[in-house]
Amino acid sequence: MKKICLPIFLFVACIAFTKKINAQQADTAAYTGAVPTKALYLAAYQLDNGDSAKIRGTLHNIANALGDIRLAGKLKVELVVHGEGVKALMKDGIFEQDLLALKKKGVIIAECLNTMRARNITKEQLYDFVSFVPSGNGELIILAQQGWSVIHP
Repeated sequence: MKKICLPIFLFVACIAFTKKINAQQADTAAYTGAVPTKALYLAAYQLDNGDSAKIRGTLHNIANALGDIRLAGKLKVELVVHGEGVKALMKDGIFEQDLLALKKKGVIIAECLNTMRARNITKEQLYDFVSFVPSGNGELIILAQQGWSVIHP
């Protein structure tokens, strides 16, 4: 009897599992993403990494968010740069066109003055369109408390 029951049990369990997987796949196929219900969304992107691929990825992420049709006309973005991320804003760097494209779309690009002091960097060494905040971490803390989503790609 036991030898017969085990295969039957396994057969029934497999059918139930297959039905559950198929139901989940149907739900997944119907899902089209979160529905935007607010008039305004606030996103602060943190850039504290000097790796070119990481910088490019962060700038690409911002561009993707700005291009999301659900957020069209509803998204305000600030790029908060500190630490090694300052490399993205240096005039001798390679990111000017990407940053300018974001700036044209309304992105605030804010560099940490603490980082600049610690690294002996002057405002003249950075792109002219960069804004400045006393502390990158302080900026992120304040923005988070004001309801901004802080994103650290």
